Amino acid sequence: MLIIPAFHEEERLSDVLRGVAAAAPDFEVVVVDDGSGDATAAVARRGGATVIRHPFNLGYGAALQTGYKYARRMSADLVVQMDADGQHDAADIPALAAAIESDELDLVIGSRFLGVGDYQMDVLRRTGRAVLQALIRAFGLRISDPTSGFQALGRRVLDLYVRDSFPSDYPDVDVLLVAHRHGLRIGEHAVAMAKSERESTLHGGLAPVYYAYKMLLSLWAASSHPRSGATREGTR
Repeated sequence: MLIIPAFHEEERLSDVLRGVAAAAPDFEVVVVDDGSGDATAAVARRGGATVIRHPFNLGYGAALQTGYKYARRMSADLVVQMDADGQHDAADIPALAAAIESDELDLVIGSRFLGVGDYQMDVLRRTGRAVLQALIRAFGLRISDPTSGFQALGRRVLDLYVRDSFPSDYPDVDVLLVAHRHGLRIGEHAVAMAKSERESTLHGGLAPVYYAYKMLLSLWAASSHPRSGATREGTR
């Protein structure tokens, strides 16, 4: 199953769905429309996707979790999540899914920084990424792209992420650390990503300050959770 959270993506979603149909035709595509005021839901239906629509905007994390809960209710053993803005290349879906299907890993993160493509960040984002990497490395988790939204998840991850503790706004390194602390096997796969045409909501007004505060608080809370089993990390 493929989950695509979407908010005001009527202009880009058609191309994304066409790419998915070509690269991963066997996946059921579920678009979670997070209260868009445009034709996002209609575009998704025309593209052959199952549409779940929030009555109003609840946040990126809430949209993801709605998809997780649907996948769990449908007894899915594999979920791939990707963004609706065209940043992620659907051609990478089978490779991300492979380590879940073979039961090698429980969670696979599509990384922009493993030598595929030429994705570049500005100085502020590079600094933020370095800080997040250092923080999670202190807890024993080595991930080159901790903020990637292009991921493949197995059943054990779904069981964890449908809990009430999953954040409704910015699920990020905090949920990766929770998965790590629960003994889930986390790895990465190199992917090519394009720059999003939309400005991130994390880079306007006081949003960066809130994000940094929230991540530090969440990391502290996650790190205090007792570990349950060992985590094996790997890269495919």
